[in-house]
Amino acid sequence: MKFTGTESYVATEDLTIAVNAAVTLERPLLVKGEPGTGKTELARQVAGSLGLPMIEWHIKSTTRAQQGLYEYDAVSRLRDSQLGDPKVEDVSNYIKKGKLWQAFDADDKTVLLIDEIDKADIEFPNDLLQELDRMEFHVYETGETIKARQRPIVIITSNNEKELPDAFLRRCFFHYIQFPDEQTMRKIVEVHHPGIKDALLTTALTQFYELRETAGLKKKPSTSEVLDWLKLLLAEDLTAEDLRRDGKTALPKLHGALLKNEQDVHLFERLAFIARGQR
Repeated sequence: MKFTGTESYVATEDLTIAVNAAVTLERPLLVKGEPGTGKTELARQVAGSLGLPMIEWHIKSTTRAQQGLYEYDAVSRLRDSQLGDPKVEDVSNYIKKGKLWQAFDADDKTVLLIDEIDKADIEFPNDLLQELDRMEFHVYETGETIKARQRPIVIITSNNEKELPDAFLRRCFFHYIQFPDEQTMRKIVEVHHPGIKDALLTTALTQFYELRETAGLKKKPSTSEVLDWLKLLLAEDLTAEDLRRDGKTALPKLHGALLKNEQDVHLFERLAFIARGQR
């Protein structure tokens, strides 16, 4: 069972090594990187490449670790008991399986994605230590212990919004997705926009990387944003010549796909003003 990338996902050699190492070690793969660098998509591509079903658990600021195991609906059980419903005799009728339970209960091996774990409370990763390590947990209401039938491939993503506990990190295989260099980006673009004219792509990527490297930029555009930008350029049937800036503005054409806040737009407007004053 080896991951080598897919036709629709360009995986670098170090990324494929990390995925396969995590599978071999049977450890969760913790993937960090800038937003928009394909962390979430990696899990989907691993599942597709290996022919495995996938379970996605998208974490929010309000998500609790217990929700990944199960939730007991005591309120519904109380209401049904007041109504004389006979199903209250079986407490399992009021237990909702979480994403980890679904993965543990699956007959076949699955890929379990725990997406953006850094959005949750700082104690969230610690609350899952034993469950992810031993691949089992106890259901107190029924007295049963749920053990994984097949150890799932666990992929955890983080945008580095907060530090993760050392005890949690020790149990993971770690990989940081570096932002693609221009050569890798060309391969990614070819997957999403096959046959794009080389002159247009060269000019667009030159402007894109110059924009990313501008000092003082609050939010650097990501891989997903450059793909959106190129889609717009192709939809407008623009050429490399059309992308040339006239000196009145330092902003690229259709810059709204790349710059996502007014501070960065104003930054480029000031740069253009300064450049005009120096002529």
